[in-house]
Amino acid sequence: MKNRKGNRKSITKDQRNRRFELRLSEAERSQFLELEKSLGISRADIVRIRVLQYSKKMLVNTTEIMKLLDSIGAELGRSGNNINQLAKHANTMQQHRMLHPSLIRDLTLLLNEYIKLQRRLEQFFRQLIRLIRGQT
Repeated sequence: MKNRKGNRKSITKDQRNRRFELRLSEAERSQFLELEKSLGISRADIVRIRVLQYSKKMLVNTTEIMKLLDSIGAELGRSGNNINQLAKHANTMQQHRMLHPSLIRDLTLLLNEYIKLQRRLEQFFRQLIRLIRGQT
């Protein structure tokens, strides 16, 4: 390859100048093209990730993950709404002096468990984000 001045372009260490051919059946080719489409990355990158860096990176179907994360977010929203309703009801009962201490204790235990689960979910989300970032 020549640049504008007519000099040969120097090949750097990271420049990809070697070809690799892969033979597939028509069914495998279709599957490979579908994988490329669903992941949104090139065939070459799929091969590089799977073959050269398999232990470091993971192929992820981001479209499917986004759908799942959306449904998880909706469920978290519903649970937050339920907690607000319970708190409002407990405040109303407290104003009428009808709130029993055992109910407060039980609710506190459940809320503490919910907070622990929500923190674990946040950790899993962070791990997932790191995995997805490693893909690109």
